Amino acid sequence: MVCYLILIILIYKTQLKLKKSVFTILLLPLLFITLLSTNNFCGTKNTSFKAGESITYKIYYHFGKMNASAGEVTFSTKLDSYQGKTVYHVIGDGKTYKSYDWFFKVRDVYESFIDTATLLPLKFVRNVHEGSYTAFNNVQFNHNTNKAVSTRGVYPIKDCTQDVLSMIFYARNIDYNKYKPLDKIPFTMYIDDESFDLSIKYIGKEKIKIGQGLFKAIKFQPQLIKGTLFKEDEKMIVWVTDDANHIPLRIESEITVGAIRADVINFKNVRNEMSSYLGRK
Repeated sequence: MVCYLILIILIYKTQLKLKKSVFTILLLPLLFITLLSTNNFCGTKNTSFKAGESITYKIYYHFGKMNASAGEVTFSTKLDSYQGKTVYHVIGDGKTYKSYDWFFKVRDVYESFIDTATLLPLKFVRNVHEGSYTAFNNVQFNHNTNKAVSTRGVYPIKDCTQDVLSMIFYARNIDYNKYKPLDKIPFTMYIDDESFDLSIKYIGKEKIKIGQGLFKAIKFQPQLIKGTLFKEDEKMIVWVTDDANHIPLRIESEITVGAIRADVINFKNVRNEMSSYLGRK
């Protein structure tokens, strides 16, 4: 997650006349890996991540011969307690490099408190600082009454609703082997006090080489629905490790001006063996 060149997103947001935060858009590609699950996001046991895990991505922008990097996003997980329940406290921290701060400084922090037993979110916090723009939202989920109580008000949610971060970690526990190429699965996600109807296409498996080396990967193509945060005709590809960790390795997308890419540059304390790693070939 998380996971685009932050500088170009500012231009992108302006062209699309969006009011969403930069980091929300950075997270969306990682969320699309969740859409290969069933519509029932309940009852899955966690076997893919553990407390202490940390994953970092570097954001790149491509335009013609230009290839620049301007920011990073890090996801970290620890055990915590919330409303008497043991939770995974997941933190997403996105920021521009200091060399780009003069143009557009970003310091965004997202937090999700995920029930370790159900993998459902109990609380979500969004704290963004982007240039002169700041925003804060604290959301508490009541899955018994299908309500989300946020800083802005009370909103209806569907059964087994996930937030921005919890969806990523829930999806990493899905058995992707049960899907065949070109399968499409629709899904509705709750983000920024709104519900979005999205879909994704499972492409298949292939090897991919990034800075960390060569990996066996699972490949997806989000089928973006017109009227959400992206245009309908935009192309986006996501690769995740083809092993029990299902760590997102790379996200690529064409945008109005050029293209953007996010590559994993570091991962620590992963739960399972990285059997997808084939070395620096």
